[in-house]
Amino acid sequence: MSTEKITLGDEKAKQGSTLSVLMGAAFLMATSAIGPGFLTQTAVFTEKMQLAFAFAILASVLIDIVVQMNIWRILAVSGMRAQDVANKVLPGLGYFIAFAVALGGLVFNIGNVGGAAMGVNVLTGLPIPVGATISALIAIFIFLRKEMGNAMDKFTQILGFVMIAMVLFMVFKTQPPVGAALKEAVLPSHIDWMIVLTLVGGTVGGYISFAGAHRIIDAGLTGEENIGAISKGSINAVAITGVMRFLLFLAILGVVMMGHPLDPTNPPASAFQIGAGDLGYKIFGVILWAAGVTSVIGASYTSISFLRTLFKSVGDHYRAWMIGFIVFSTAILATIGKPVALLIFAGSINGLILPLALISVLLAAHRKDIVGNYRHPMWMSIIGYVMAAFTMWMGVKSLSKIMALFS
Repeated sequence: MSTEKITLGDEKAKQGSTLSVLMGAAFLMATSAIGPGFLTQTAVFTEKMQLAFAFAILASVLIDIVVQMNIWRILAVSGMRAQDVANKVLPGLGYFIAFAVALGGLVFNIGNVGGAAMGVNVLTGLPIPVGATISALIAIFIFLRKEMGNAMDKFTQILGFVMIAMVLFMVFKTQPPVGAALKEAVLPSHIDWMIVLTLVGGTVGGYISFAGAHRIIDAGLTGEENIGAISKGSINAVAITGVMRFLLFLAILGVVMMGHPLDPTNPPASAFQIGAGDLGYKIFGVILWAAGVTSVIGASYTSISFLRTLFKSVGDHYRAWMIGFIVFSTAILATIGKPVALLIFAGSINGLILPLALISVLLAAHRKDIVGNYRHPMWMSIIGYVMAAFTMWMGVKSLSKIMALFS
C-alpha cells in the first residue's frame, strides 16, 4: 500500500512538473512574441483594416499553430536544439542559423530594451537610459537565480497575465463591436494575405519560434512518450499570443470605430490614451514595460541557446553570455539609441531564419538517426513545407531592404 502511494505521489509530482515546464515554455514563447513591435503592429493594422483584421489574426494563429507543432514535436523527439538538427541535415547550416538568430536577437533586443525603457518613462518620467538600466538589471537578476529556468517561467507567466488583464480592461472601456469582429473572423469582408504572413513572421519568426522548444529541451521534457503534452504546449503558446493580439485588436478597434485617428508616431499609446485618458496611458506604460522586459529575457535566453552547443566557451558560461547579451544591448541603446540601418538588416536576415530552420526541422522528421522510430504526421509536414515556401518568399523579398542600405 505504501509503495502504491509513493508511486501515485511520484506520478502526480511528475505531471505537475511537466505542466509547469510546458506552461513556462508556452509563456516564454508568447511573451517573446509580445514585444514593443507586436503592440505597434497590431495598432497599425487595426486602424488600416478595422473589423477585417479579425480574420488576419485568426488565420495567422492557425498557421502559427502548425509551425510551432512541427518545431516543438520534432526537436523534442530528437532531444536536440534547432542548430544541431540543422547541422545534421546539412553540415554548416546550423552555424548559419545560429549566427543569424544571435545577430537578429541582439538587434531586436535593443528595441526590446528601448520599449521597456519607454514603459518606465511613461510610468515614472525617468529618462530612457535610466529606464533601460533598471529593466536590464531586473532581467539580469532573473538569470542570476539558482533555479534560472523556474524564475524565468514564473516571471514571464506573471507579466503575461498582467498584460492580458490590462488589455481586457481596455476592451471594456472602449466597448468595441465584438459580435461584428467575431463575424469578420470567419466571414471576412476583405482579406490581405501579406498582412497575415507579416503577423506570422512577427509571432513565430526569428528566435521566437524556438524559445519554447529550446526551453522544454533544457528542462529535459523530450522523447516520443511526451509527444501529446508537447503538442498541447505548442498550441497553448500560440493561443496565448492569439488571445493577447485579439484583445489588443478589440481595445484599439473601439477607439478607431469612434472615428479617432491614432498618432502615427506611437499608435498604441495614443489608442490607450484616447480610450481611457491618463489612466489608459499609464496602463499602456505597464503593458509596454512588461512586453519589453519579457522579450529581453526571451531574446537573450534563446539567442544564447543557439550558441551553447556550437561553442564550448558559451556552453560552459551560458549565464554570463546571457547577461553580457543584455548588457551589450542596453549599452548600445543608452549610447546610440536604436540603429535604424542595423534594425533593417536584422529584420531582413530574420525573415530567412524561420524558413531555413523549418525546412531543416521538417527534413529531420524523417531521419531515423535524428528522431528514431518517431513517425511525423504527413499533413503536418505538408503544411509545414507550404509555410516554409511562403516565408522564404517573404524573406527573399525583404532582402531588397538590405540592398537599399548600400545604394
